[in-house]
Amino acid sequence: MKKIILILVALLLVGGVGGAAYMFFGKSAEASVSPGDLSEQAKKEALDKEKAESDAKVAFVKMDPLTLPVVGEKGVVQIINISITLEAVDAEVAKEIEKFAPRLKDAYIQDMYGALSRKNAANADGVIEVNRVKDRLNKITAKVVGEDKVRSVLIQAVQQRPI
Repeated sequence: MKKIILILVALLLVGGVGGAAYMFFGKSAEASVSPGDLSEQAKKEALDKEKAESDAKVAFVKMDPLTLPVVGEKGVVQIINISITLEAVDAEVAKEIEKFAPRLKDAYIQDMYGALSRKNAANADGVIEVNRVKDRLNKITAKVVGEDKVRSVLIQAVQQRPI
């Protein structure tokens, strides 16, 4: 009787190991992502691909530097030079923007001339708040060339010279 029990235990052990091996090695691979997650993953991949294609089309338009005075209570207190590059959505739009360059520069100067002279354009030390300047330039650019043609105004350099 002991032999029969030992044989049954051995058969169960061999069968268990064999079944586990079959389960582990014998089945084909299954995705560990649920169908709902797969659609989210597909959406993310599509967005990444669209962004990459969009970034491949981007073109840049370098503008002439702006030289602007900052006027205080006693007259001109400093001169500011700003180097600007526009990030156009594609090369075709970049060519169109180049035609608008004189109009853009004029609009920038008109807006920034007064804006830089206000106290809220600079901090207490007289240093220009670049983020505020960039926001204003983005709004002006959208008005002059159109909303969907320029992704962003890129400020390449800002120099301040006290007088």
